[in-house]
Amino acid sequence: MKPSKDISRLVEIMAALRDPETGCPWDVEQNFSTVAPYTIEEAYEVLDAIQRNDMHDLREELGDLLLQVVFHARMAEEADRFDFGDVVEAITTKMIRRHPHVFGDADAREAGMAKGMWERIKAEEKAERRERRGQTKEDETQGRGYLDDVTVALPALMRALKLQEKAARVGFDWGAARPILDKIEEEIGELRQELDGDADEAIAEEFGDLLFAMVNLGRHLAIDPEDALRAANDKFRSRFHAIERDLKASEKPLGTASLAEMEELWQRAKKMK
Repeated sequence: MKPSKDISRLVEIMAALRDPETGCPWDVEQNFSTVAPYTIEEAYEVLDAIQRNDMHDLREELGDLLLQVVFHARMAEEADRFDFGDVVEAITTKMIRRHPHVFGDADAREAGMAKGMWERIKAEEKAERRERRGQTKEDETQGRGYLDDVTVALPALMRALKLQEKAARVGFDWGAARPILDKIEEEIGELRQELDGDADEAIAEEFGDLLFAMVNLGRHLAIDPEDALRAANDKFRSRFHAIERDLKASEKPLGTASLAEMEELWQRAKKMK
């Protein structure tokens, strides 16, 4: 089998990998749940390539992410639920429907995207999903709260941000950033109190409250928590690498230096930037 720019070749390759008789044993034993973590990982690797502005890596990572879509679609086809063509049809239908000002008739294009149209289209899509599931609007919302539409599977920092943003739309929000600093200090105080005890669950709960408050502060400062933490991670890695280089120059293996020695090198690395 030869490589190709035709998407059908990738679909064929996945079918071959999943063949129970002649396929790859690892691919054959996978299911939606076991593949899902790889799907998330590949999405983050796409983001990493974009942030590094590495177009070669981006091409490769987009291919890896596309493979995840084909993988899930193949497993669904094996279960007689849908196939890759259905996935493509679903997203093209959605994009055309959500952009009448681009793909609609002449009148729709001339009118542009009217205020409230996006929300109306989304509401129509929700109604169609309810119909497919045999639900009424009351069935769908039974026992559900206002914030339940925020996906549980999101990374925790991102989900915290989206929960706060949605609550803010109905007025449940701080008026400014500075009062949140007081809330953060309050949460730190509560965490200190729990640290004096030995209740691990309580400590973890207060730690979570502190993180949630920090996300809220970032939101009011227009700082994305994922981006901020990612930058802090990179800074930590860079400074620690500087410690490693200095120790190597002194012919001292990493792990043999004292904390005081490494702290001195850390402070030196901070001054270099």
